[in-house]
Amino acid sequence: MRRLLFRIVLFASLLLLFPSCLTVEKKEYHFELSSKNTGVLTIKYENIMSVFEDVEDIDTDFNELINSYLEGDLVEKEFRFSTIISKRLYEENGVLCGEVKLEFTELTAAHLFQFEENGPFMLNFNRSSRMEKYANSNGNYGGEVMPIVFWSENLRSLELFTSITKPDETCFSLLEKFKEWELDALI
Repeated sequence: MRRLLFRIVLFASLLLLFPSCLTVEKKEYHFELSSKNTGVLTIKYENIMSVFEDVEDIDTDFNELINSYLEGDLVEKEFRFSTIISKRLYEENGVLCGEVKLEFTELTAAHLFQFEENGPFMLNFNRSSRMEKYANSNGNYGGEVMPIVFWSENLRSLELFTSITKPDETCFSLLEKFKEWELDALI
């Protein structure tokens, strides 16, 4: 009996250590500067997925996506000095995507920085999730030694593309769950 109880506790502990999780294949950041310190940031999440070995956890992850991100305030907490303009989920090229648009009145509210008035715009890429990897931008990336993206002070449109999770057999698309959810919302 003790041995059985030990196995159950061990199994439950392992489940807590290896929960399913939401992830995306790629992210895009588009900063449109309307004046010196203000603008709109659009973040696109491409191919939203659930990662785990058990397909049943897709429901849990989809509910987290809807309740914490789309209808919840997790994005607002990350960009707490910005104003959310819109949040949406949609299908594009056969995958589930998300988009958040937010307005900022200070560069730091969008996680941008400008050391001097006529200096480059900067984004500390290292402050992002450790899983997010630099892919491309219309600026210059300092690399592993200096994980900062620099953009010319003359640019008004700043772009950054990152990669996060390469889909494999442990990734489950949330597109079908989204379609079911949309259908339920219409009824």
